[in-house]
Amino acid sequence: MNCLLFTTLFLGIGATAVMDLWGIVRKPLLGIAPPNYGLVGRWIAHMTHGRFRHDSIALSSPMRGEHILGWTAHYLIGIAFAAMLIGIWGLAWIQHPTIGPALAVGIGTVAAPFLLMQPGMGAGIAASRTPQPASARLQSLTTHVIFGLGLYATGWVVHLFYSI
Repeated sequence: MNCLLFTTLFLGIGATAVMDLWGIVRKPLLGIAPPNYGLVGRWIAHMTHGRFRHDSIALSSPMRGEHILGWTAHYLIGIAFAAMLIGIWGLAWIQHPTIGPALAVGIGTVAAPFLLMQPGMGAGIAASRTPQPASARLQSLTTHVIFGLGLYATGWVVHLFYSI
């Protein structure tokens, strides 16, 4: 496996894992349950049958393998966002990780749930159809900031690994 591919995979998996740790920690800290990636898998599975938008993904019929599909998609998306970071700032960023590009990608990627996932799953653009849109938006933004911090932290791990 070449260096660029390994770096991208490690960066994406590491940052996504940091985001998932946040999802676990926020329950006891804030009383907010972690995201249900099984519902993402349900949404994706329904796409194979031509259905891209739902009034409520939670009320849509469950699909076989939705949990594994959702978690796999979650990590593949994290890897794709890491590839975006490296694609824009290059491997030079790994040689000298800085927080600005990592946070820019983290914050920028909140567009995916706001404009694609939430509307497709029935929550509306930027969670506008949820009971507490402002709270849902803040949680999405916070989670993506955490992803950006995960990119930065994982970038340092990669940097230190290659410096040895």
